[in-house]
Amino acid sequence: MFVRTCRSSCNAWTNATSTTQACSARTHESLIRSFASTTSQSKRQEAEAEEKRQVSPRLGPSAPRSSYPSSAEARQKRDSDREFLISVLESSATKRDARGYLQTFGSSAALTSAGQKKPSTIGILGVPASVAGRPAFVQGTEKEISVKRNEAPHVAVVKLRAPQAWDDVLLEGVAKTLTRLRDLGLLSVIVLDCDDIKPNQASSWHETVTEQTDRLLRAIGQYGFPAAEVVDSGIWKSTENPQIPSSVPSNPLYVGFGKAFTTPLANGHILVVPPRAYSDASLQYSKADANDIVIALTTFFAGLQFGQQSSDYRQLAEKVSDGQSFRKALVDRVIVIDPLGGIPSHRQGHGTQVFINLEDEFKNIQDALYEKTQPTSAGTKDAGVSARATVHLENLRLAKSTLALLPSNASVVMTSPAEAANINVSRRNQLEAKPDGFAGEVKTRTWRNPLIHNLLTDRPIYSSSLPIGRIKPTHQDEEIALSRMPTTTLAKRGLPVTIFPDPRVNRWQPPQPGVPRLRLTDTCIDLPRLVHLINDSFGRKLNVEHYLDRVKDSLAGIIIAGEYEGGAILTWETPFGLDEETAYRKGRLVPYLDKFAVLRKSQGAGGVADIVFNAMVRDAFPDGVCWRSRKDNPVNKWYFERSRGVLKLPESNWAMFWTTPEAVSNDQMMRDYEDVCRNIAPSWADTTKPAD
Repeated sequence: MFVRTCRSSCNAWTNATSTTQACSARTHESLIRSFASTTSQSKRQEAEAEEKRQVSPRLGPSAPRSSYPSSAEARQKRDSDREFLISVLESSATKRDARGYLQTFGSSAALTSAGQKKPSTIGILGVPASVAGRPAFVQGTEKEISVKRNEAPHVAVVKLRAPQAWDDVLLEGVAKTLTRLRDLGLLSVIVLDCDDIKPNQASSWHETVTEQTDRLLRAIGQYGFPAAEVVDSGIWKSTENPQIPSSVPSNPLYVGFGKAFTTPLANGHILVVPPRAYSDASLQYSKADANDIVIALTTFFAGLQFGQQSSDYRQLAEKVSDGQSFRKALVDRVIVIDPLGGIPSHRQGHGTQVFINLEDEFKNIQDALYEKTQPTSAGTKDAGVSARATVHLENLRLAKSTLALLPSNASVVMTSPAEAANINVSRRNQLEAKPDGFAGEVKTRTWRNPLIHNLLTDRPIYSSSLPIGRIKPTHQDEEIALSRMPTTTLAKRGLPVTIFPDPRVNRWQPPQPGVPRLRLTDTCIDLPRLVHLINDSFGRKLNVEHYLDRVKDSLAGIIIAGEYEGGAILTWETPFGLDEETAYRKGRLVPYLDKFAVLRKSQGAGGVADIVFNAMVRDAFPDGVCWRSRKDNPVNKWYFERSRGVLKLPESNWAMFWTTPEAVSNDQMMRDYEDVCRNIAPSWADTTKPAD
């Protein structure tokens, strides 16, 4: 059994690798075709610029040298464009991702490209051969999506923490990425956070803010027009509590001069906001909290800054009667670039939370971080651990506050300057990385840019349901391997997760025969919606009567994500030839994933499948579970990456998967798993092959 399992796993690995290599080849060919036109256009521009410099009678000594690009500048821009195309293609966006990106940012990116007279990214993303076969939980046909026009500008509110501790390489790399986001249709409004200044430093806080603002403007100015613009008069501080939704903490800051933001954004400028606010009481500028500025900007752009701060009630009534949108911009992302990176995982010794479903995970993560800020039982307190936990806690709360103001498809990305800049940080530098010092080292790129990837796919680089061993880079030196792990966290408002019975009250255990158990007909379960979820996900109708009869005495529990947008039905199955009493007494009841379903509208996006799978392996069956899938099921690659092993069952159309760590070393367990996967009778109303 062990040999057969390994052989099957190797075959699956080979198939997956072949698919990946084929996709990489198609991506490379597409890159060559796409870049050919870019290169020829750059060469023509270079030749035209050289001719104008030689023959133009108006170009005298007094004319600015930057009126026409030099040959070196043209080559530099061509190399920069090449790197940009590679960054885009490395994101491995699927066809569904590309269509989703075009629907949201297509018109904005096209306008940006036209305004800058550079090759449009839309053409690059539209090439079918450039789409890689990324594994995703997707079933069924996909509909073409039209591009929306005449929308408000798409904006990312970006917080840069402790930029005075970044070296020039890091700052320029981050500036370059932010200009690339603009090329892709997402404009940045950057808020500086310069609070981490030692008391004995020579420069004052105001001097530091001015210096870092100038540094950032120069860095962004290197990467195309229009450059960045400082907005130093838009944030005001009120002595009265502003009128904002009750779900958001009270904020003394608000946008007092909206056109200072909306006008330059309409012209494609990146905005830089120093952490200062104008007080309507003292009529002076004073230091302001960067997080409060981020929330104030998000509130303003979302059109939720009501009251006298933004307009009088007569203007407000006119807007409502005319059906006007209050939104000044579409805030698609809030980005936090912090030397500490994303939120640390509280479930694993190392690593970072790849994805946070705030609706379900916020309290647990907040409690874990808060505990690190408190003294231990012995009364001692690690100042470094406490300071880092405090920063992470503030970033987590900022994500919660801003997403409460935004649509459900908005997200918060928390990453490090090195990852945002696509710069590898050596182990030595990472050990020295502190709020008061963070140095970058230029090396060969080893990961995709998390900000560009997220913009194109609306997902983290790595799926949150992947086992840590599939993410961790292999290296003989464990410390070096850990230093290369990603430190980016994607947070979304997410979905509530409901598990029946609740494993936090009683851990799921094999049920004793004769003891009452959960039924799908219980009032806590909305059976019609559950049946609709299964029918929609599988593309075929469930034989409800047959299915209820089959699982009535074997149901272990059920997982529901959101309003039945995703779910899983899990059972305890008895191997063939055993009665339930004997299987229970011998510990041979098999934990089995009977149905795993996601509404088609939620497949491949939003992380619904990841949320359900994580709840299953983390809370419901942490010791392991098995399931089966048709051998030709397109979801098998997704299943394979999340399982401990796979076995194609001979003389059947089933592939068996499991997450139990010790399964391959336990012949009896593997035989029981295989027996269950072979002999469970399907419960479909029809016997035809389900729709793909």
